[in-house]
Amino acid sequence: MRGQDPRRATVAPALRTFLATEAGSAVVLLVATLAALVWANSPWRDAYTALWHAPAGVFLGDARLELDLQHWVNDLAMAVFFAVVGLEINREVTRGELRDPRAVAVPALGAVGGLVVPVLIFLAFNAGTDAAHGWGVVMSTDTAFLVGVLALFGPRCPDRLRLFLLTLAIVDDIGAIAAMAVFYTDDVDARALAAAGVLVVVLVVLRRRGVWRLAPYVAVGLALWVAVLASGVHATIAGVLVGLLVPTSLPHERRREAVAQHARRFLSEGGADREHAAELAGRAAVPTGDRLQRALHPWSAYVVVPLFGLANAGVRLDPATLADAFSSRLTIGVAVALVVGNAVGITGAATLALRLGLGDLPGRVRWGHLMGGAVLAGIGFTISLFIAQLAFDDPVLLEHAKIGVLAGSLVAAVAGSLLLRWLGERLSLCTPPQLPPTLPPLPWRQVEQPVAPRPAD
Repeated sequence: MRGQDPRRATVAPALRTFLATEAGSAVVLLVATLAALVWANSPWRDAYTALWHAPAGVFLGDARLELDLQHWVNDLAMAVFFAVVGLEINREVTRGELRDPRAVAVPALGAVGGLVVPVLIFLAFNAGTDAAHGWGVVMSTDTAFLVGVLALFGPRCPDRLRLFLLTLAIVDDIGAIAAMAVFYTDDVDARALAAAGVLVVVLVVLRRRGVWRLAPYVAVGLALWVAVLASGVHATIAGVLVGLLVPTSLPHERRREAVAQHARRFLSEGGADREHAAELAGRAAVPTGDRLQRALHPWSAYVVVPLFGLANAGVRLDPATLADAFSSRLTIGVAVALVVGNAVGITGAATLALRLGLGDLPGRVRWGHLMGGAVLAGIGFTISLFIAQLAFDDPVLLEHAKIGVLAGSLVAAVAGSLLLRWLGERLSLCTPPQLPPTLPPLPWRQVEQPVAPRPAD
């Protein structure tokens, strides 16, 4: 297309692939979650607990690293998930939608509202109790389930709404990850943390020097994971750092030209050496982060996240447990904060951003979409359960928090879907959204009106 920026043109297919993979992941994650609930409430529930608490480790001489299976999933496998999140953030900031301040302003401020208001609602229910430490449970939106629900609407749901809510979820994840790193870290080993800092510097140097091979980043990333685990900071932060620091900008044009040169030599001369040179040239011409995401994302979506759901969603749902949970301020606070907090916080903050003129709703996204999407953003499954594991050592509090997450996420999914469909049928999808009466012009936005030219004599 004439006038199209080729650097931006490569983003859309990658983003479509990301959204499609997340939508497929939601189905597998739902099956794994239901399997965990059925297993934990069956006559074999003791086997469920025994399996995930079985020890496993790596031993080399006197050195050993031993965790139970649940912690291997939560600490190591989920580092892959957070690396994918970091890679997506990195790519969108480098050459995607997050480069445009006006495009990101409304979903970003909506995400801030979706972070702050749920926490305030949760603390209103639990302030002064032992459960108050779990405020971080209500901060995150589950991207896989969110995109999966939107996929059910097919073409009725504009692609720009998916992108809008993905941007919101990315900013939301940044806040949740930051809270997890700062507020849910216990004792810190200074030497291990210093070693992790050195490894982060190594990643920065690799990026600055334009190293395009994956092996150095993977090797340093594994070492960084071990160092962060030993430091006392949650090891999944290593995945985030790797995702954010692997280069995602498009390589120089000369690397693409080298692909054609090596391909011509291979076609004219043949041979294993020419084939290998053409293969290496092709890899060097693709951003390192894109290649890493292509390798990791299917494993994260279809193995890691469902495995996390299977390992952590097994909650007993017998009548006595449910009665106890739904009389708990913790369970009620989590559920209400996820559903009401996100609906009010996202809609309110996004509306404020629009009225202040900081950004616009993209494409065919309308007010009905925004409101329905805000309710859907209350699906806080993966990272919510993850933070619950970090926040609560008491098994009763942990159980109540998990039930609150499951209940709130279910209500948000159903209510958001119904609201999106109902509003989509009743509000015009072909005309721009009608804002409420605008606020008076702000002092810093007042500009001198141009003077009309005088007619010629």
